[in-house]
Amino acid sequence: MRIIGPDELVFGVDNVKACETFLVDYGLASVGNGRFTALDNTAITVREKSDPSLPAPLKTATMLRQTIWGVEDQATLDQIEAELSRDRAVAKAADGTLSCKDDSGFELAFRITRRTVLNLPAELINSPGAAPGRAVNAIGANEDAEAKPRTLSHIVYFLPNMDEAARFYTDRLGFVVTDKFTNTGPFLRPQANNDHHVLFMIQTPDYMQGLEHLAFHMQGPTELMLAGSRMVKKGYESFWGPGRHKFGSNWFWYFNCPLGTHFEYDADMDKHDGEWIERETALTKEASQMFLFENVEKWSPGGPPPDAK
Repeated sequence: MRIIGPDELVFGVDNVKACETFLVDYGLASVGNGRFTALDNTAITVREKSDPSLPAPLKTATMLRQTIWGVEDQATLDQIEAELSRDRAVAKAADGTLSCKDDSGFELAFRITRRTVLNLPAELINSPGAAPGRAVNAIGANEDAEAKPRTLSHIVYFLPNMDEAARFYTDRLGFVVTDKFTNTGPFLRPQANNDHHVLFMIQTPDYMQGLEHLAFHMQGPTELMLAGSRMVKKGYESFWGPGRHKFGSNWFWYFNCPLGTHFEYDADMDKHDGEWIERETALTKEASQMFLFENVEKWSPGGPPPDAK
C-alpha cells in the first residue's frame, strides 16, 4: 500500500490561543480554520476539546484526536478500505477520506495526500577533500534565515501493546520495521516513503497512551539549531536536545508545548529501501543518542568564562 506518511494531526486542546501562538512561533503558517502548515502543506489542526466535530478522545490525557495519513492515489485508498473493512467500521467521507480506529484505539484517517512537492536547496557545507558545497564568497551563517519546517516527519505513540500495535501497521498496511529497541518499540516505514521512520512506538502503561511527540523536518542541522535557539529566546522550554540520534541518524531538538505533547525539530534522517536489514538493541542513553548538547547563553572570547558566576 502506497502510504506516504502523516499528512495532518488533529488536536482537541484546552487553550486554543496558546496552541496557535506556539505553532506560529515554531514556524508553521496559519492558514485559517485552526490549521497550521509546513512548507509542503502537511499540517497541525487545533480545535477546542469540546468541539463536536472532533473524534472521541482516548481515555487518557492525550490531546491528539486523529492521525491523518497521506497516500499516493485512489488505488491505495481502495486497498485500505477493502483491507480494514474486513474487521472494523470504516467511514467514507464525501471527499473519499476514510476513517477508522487502529488496534490500539487511535483514531485514523486516510486520504490522497495534500502535501506538495518541494524543490528547495539542501544545507550546503564545505568539506576538505570534497568539492565546495557553497560557491566562493557564499556565506554559510545567516542568522536571518527563515528556518521554516519543511514537512511533517514522524510521530511517536505511547501505547501498552507495542507488538500488537506494530502488527496492525505491518500486516494490514504494509509498513516495515527498520529498527527496534528491545522491549520498548519499533521504528516503522511505509511503502511510499524511504525515511528511516514515520512512526515509532514506545511501550507504556495504559494510562499513558497517547502521542509522545511529533517532528517536522528542517533543511539541515544549521536551520534546526537556528529555529531551536529562537524558540528558547521566545521563552519556550527545551525538553531534549539539541543532539543527534543513532537509529535514524537524525539531528533533534524537542520542546514542551501546550498541545500536551512534545514538538521536535529534526534534520538529516537516514533513507532506507527493501535491502535494509533491521537492527535491534536495548534502549539506553548511549543507544538513544550519539551526542547531546545543552543550549547556553552566548559568550565571546575576552569575557568571563561561560560558566562563571
